[in-house]
Amino acid sequence: MSERKGGDEKVVEVEGLGARYGADVVLQDVNLDVCRGEILVIAGTSGCGKSTLLRHMIGLSLPSEGRVKIDGVDITLASEEALKTVRRGIGVLFQSSALLGSMTLAENVALPFTEFYDFPGPVLDTMVRIKLSMVGLEGYEDHFPAELSGGMKKRAGIARAMALDPKVLFFDEPFAGLDPITSAELEMLIKKLNNGMGTTMVIVSHELDAIFNIAGRIVMLHKDKKGIIAEGDPRVLRDRSPDERVRRFFSRKIDEEEPDGT
Repeated sequence: MSERKGGDEKVVEVEGLGARYGADVVLQDVNLDVCRGEILVIAGTSGCGKSTLLRHMIGLSLPSEGRVKIDGVDITLASEEALKTVRRGIGVLFQSSALLGSMTLAENVALPFTEFYDFPGPVLDTMVRIKLSMVGLEGYEDHFPAELSGGMKKRAGIARAMALDPKVLFFDEPFAGLDPITSAELEMLIKKLNNGMGTTMVIVSHELDAIFNIAGRIVMLHKDKKGIIAEGDPRVLRDRSPDERVRRFFSRKIDEEEPDGT
């Protein structure tokens, strides 16, 4: 197993997690820790449950078995008040960026602030400008999402996810649909934010270049196992894993399926 940046202080703990849709079991007995300051990538082919696991880790779905703890709080059992506190400490970038098209970038980034705080207008404006500047979008406050490129939308989504200086950032396929240059720029931004702020990051991705460039550690899911089949440094897994499924994934000797949202 690779050395974990930030030591062994656990920020996210997944214990015995199971997930199903009706009678269809997607995940079973998944155990996973995320340590403070690390970049963890959840990898695997389409249909293996990557996004399903992420949705359970951020509390959008309740597990059929097991639990998820964030900073020691069991979010599967927490009260609404406790959940509100937990949500203040996490940020999420969805695959589509989930920006509201009827709002400017400034208004989109301001949403988390207005949900939890009552800042005066000038203070709110300053906070929004700072967040947009951190992702290289200074001067775009009055632009609407439709006026931006795909990569700029991703950056804006990150700015909104970072609004409240979260302890953990969750990304769902952040590199999907991006050209290689834009993807590389986004990788650099993610590493810069992790190094500069020490933010813990959990990233769902099947993009091999991104995995090798940003992951300190990966966990790999497989749909036959309905859970984790490998964990560690991606380069070590690529070169030394005894599991043929892992080696085939890293050598791309598999037929990728169309994404099915899991």
